[in-house]
Amino acid sequence: MSVGIVTDSACSLPSALAEQNRVVVVPMWVSIGGHQYRDGKVGISDVLERFDEGVSTSGPSPGELASAMASADQGDGVVVLTISSKMSSVYESARVAAATLEDGEVAVVDTGTAAGAQGLVVLAAAKEAASGAGAQEVVRAANAAARATKLFATLPSLTHLARGGRVPGAAAWGARWLGLSPLFEFRSGRIAPLRPARGPKAANQRMLSAITREAERARGAALHVAALHALEAETAAALLEGVRRVIEPASSFIGEFGPVMIAHTGPGLVGLAWRWETAAVPSWAPATP
Repeated sequence: MSVGIVTDSACSLPSALAEQNRVVVVPMWVSIGGHQYRDGKVGISDVLERFDEGVSTSGPSPGELASAMASADQGDGVVVLTISSKMSSVYESARVAAATLEDGEVAVVDTGTAAGAQGLVVLAAAKEAASGAGAQEVVRAANAAARATKLFATLPSLTHLARGGRVPGAAAWGARWLGLSPLFEFRSGRIAPLRPARGPKAANQRMLSAITREAERARGAALHVAALHALEAETAAALLEGVRRVIEPASSFIGEFGPVMIAHTGPGLVGLAWRWETAAVPSWAPATP
């Protein structure tokens, strides 16, 4: 037996990878025109075509999370890893759910991030659990991974993020009229815009350059990386190949955004999330792509 691992579907983990690592993924919800759908049960095209009807998202209920916790518990406890509490209510719902369970040890961890970065934290916790570590050791491994994980991404425009209040609306207009490619990072639990790039290729190169700079001083540390995309599978694959030309990752995956995430970002997102397994590279380096 081992500690059970539970997360939400904002983590962008491919289902096969989640199953392979014994991760229970609880679907989030997307609401279109007042009708709710589980993440993955409505087409991405439906979300985009019906955006004017009103699209919103929400996390799983405490009851859904409690059920997942119970099913994941093999007798050694459960660790639940959620999307940043500054972005969603999943963390608080998980805490409520954990308090309702009478049997078993449950620890709830706010990963402070989202998407592929969240997925990397989840995989680090799952690896620790598979080694036979106890719940508190798994929590420590997850927190260490969260501190070390970075996420950078680019979008054709910031319009969808601006609609959700996640970046200033002026940033979306400015990038659109200037013909630039917006870049942003996930920092301290929130989305932070970066200096835009002069086109998609330049944006992708700046993300790759960030890893290249770190690889030069990583001193043999193992790289774990996720290439992310929203309807841009070929570009994500090319980004991952670009990483491999610099350094072969110890682990990697390509994560596709589902309807819930695309409701916030819109189509066209590509990005990279990564962490170094040792402390050779600090969890936050001042240089940005």
